[in-house]
Amino acid sequence: MKMEEARRLAREQKDSAALLGLVPYAVYLGLHIDMADPAAPVLHLPFKKSLIGNSALPAIHGGVVASFMESAALMHLLLMLDEQRVPKSIDFSIDYLRSAHAEDSYASCAVERLGRRVAQVQIRCWQANPAKPVALARAHFLLAGDEPA
Repeated sequence: MKMEEARRLAREQKDSAALLGLVPYAVYLGLHIDMADPAAPVLHLPFKKSLIGNSALPAIHGGVVASFMESAALMHLLLMLDEQRVPKSIDFSIDYLRSAHAEDSYASCAVERLGRRVAQVQIRCWQANPAKPVALARAHFLLAGDEPA
């Protein structure tokens, strides 16, 4: 399925499976998108035992948290913008605030700067309480701009 059709399904019918299918790692993680508020989608990472990095706590591996947040930013851009290609990650910076326990995680994003070629996205990840984030991140993505697909 083409990106335009996947985006249309997500926006109009709140069916994000095809859009998530464009990013194989999002499928591997089992991500879901809550489109209750189309202007502020929330990504959901269902807990799986295979995500545990520290079995003593237990806590989700920091790399999983980071990749979930980067994937959330990418999905946010695909939903909010009319890009013809998947944006490319330029850089990603994360601040871990507390351990991500063995439970579902959520992420919300905001595009803070949008130029013709680059988008800067802020990402917030939490678990049970949105007021207590487990991590905050910033990411820059290269957009396709006016280049042919």
